[in-house]
Amino acid sequence: MRRRGLTRRDLLTKALKSTALFESAPISSPETHTSQIQRCFLPSSSSTSSISSRLCRYSTESDGQLSTGLIKIMEQRLSAIERTRAALQQFINQADTSQVGYALANKELRKLKPSMDLINELRVKQKEIEGLKLLLTDSSEDRDLINVASEELGAAIVDERELQKQLLKSLLPKDDADERDCILEVRAGTGGEEASLFAMEVFKMYGKYSQRCGWKFEVIDITESDLKGYKEASGAISGPGAYGKLKFESGIHRVQRVPVTEKSGRIHTSAVSVAILPQADEVDVQLRNEDLRIDSYRSGGSGGQHANTTNSAVRITHIPSGTTVAIQDERSQHMNKAKALKVICAKLYEMERSRIQSNRSKLRAEQIGSGDRSERIRTYNFPQGRVTDHRVGITHNSINGMLQGESLDIFIDALLLQQEMDAISTFTKS
Repeated sequence: MRRRGLTRRDLLTKALKSTALFESAPISSPETHTSQIQRCFLPSSSSTSSISSRLCRYSTESDGQLSTGLIKIMEQRLSAIERTRAALQQFINQADTSQVGYALANKELRKLKPSMDLINELRVKQKEIEGLKLLLTDSSEDRDLINVASEELGAAIVDERELQKQLLKSLLPKDDADERDCILEVRAGTGGEEASLFAMEVFKMYGKYSQRCGWKFEVIDITESDLKGYKEASGAISGPGAYGKLKFESGIHRVQRVPVTEKSGRIHTSAVSVAILPQADEVDVQLRNEDLRIDSYRSGGSGGQHANTTNSAVRITHIPSGTTVAIQDERSQHMNKAKALKVICAKLYEMERSRIQSNRSKLRAEQIGSGDRSERIRTYNFPQGRVTDHRVGITHNSINGMLQGESLDIFIDALLLQQEMDAISTFTKS
């Protein structure tokens, strides 16, 4: 569309620049909300005098918008961030600011920068919206301009909502460990051999899921049962956000099915304990030699000709905490020791995290639990072919897909969404 030699973009830009509320910003041309806005602003045959009242009544409450109350609370936080940023900037610009003070203030400014970038973008978008609304009010007889401005206003409102969502997410409490690699521990609980067999399936499920996510899955140690199930198994999962995605898998996983050892076809209930621990860096946990007792011994079970002839198995005990880890998966004592130290560090790091967060965390500090079949977070019912997560009340009717690691995201996404909802609830109350 052209008007007096100008494109529609030129027309809108020229009109917007005549308003006091406009600041230079890129103008897009999507069609979202256009018809609703045009209904608000295009003159009707009955009346053009009520445009201002229609402007006041125009609502942005459609799909995906944050509630008015939540936006109000968030705006208070954003204003506080803006004031903090201004004060820090003023402080570092003072001639008598010490070198230490300058460094500390600069560090705080760097922390605020991601939020401030979003805030600045939001403020520009909000002024663009106000300018477009004012333009629509002042152009009640110009149908072409109203059509263009209505389309741009709809797009700007969508952009504003997206920025508000991003800012809300940036303001919610974060777990610094979410981006870390993690240690997986699976342990057979109530149910004997059947529990060990299911523990093996669960352990392999996380291996397959890790592969689907593009993560590295490394077996640390496996203790087999008589039927080649897993009494205990541990692995290291390395990849972006591994702990953040898997942390809610910790707890008791219950299985209901007919065991291979059951002759009468009766359904048994067994339980498996799963623990997900964030991997610790060297700076997180300082291990002193005097705090460790390291024992070597001959490994047991299958493992080839070297398994029972060399002292390759390693048991490390952290004396102050009483934490013990035994690894015999590798033929090399050195490699077993390295794996054991990795697990020890992860356990100590998680113990410290649990201690610090005990007053504000709703998660159980002790992830393994007793292994009793009543302490369940998820049930795998083989006769009915369903998997149910009892924390979010979701049931998925494909056990095979679950054990192949294909359906796990259904529960993980729901649990992460629940976490975000809980964080928003806490955010509005704080």
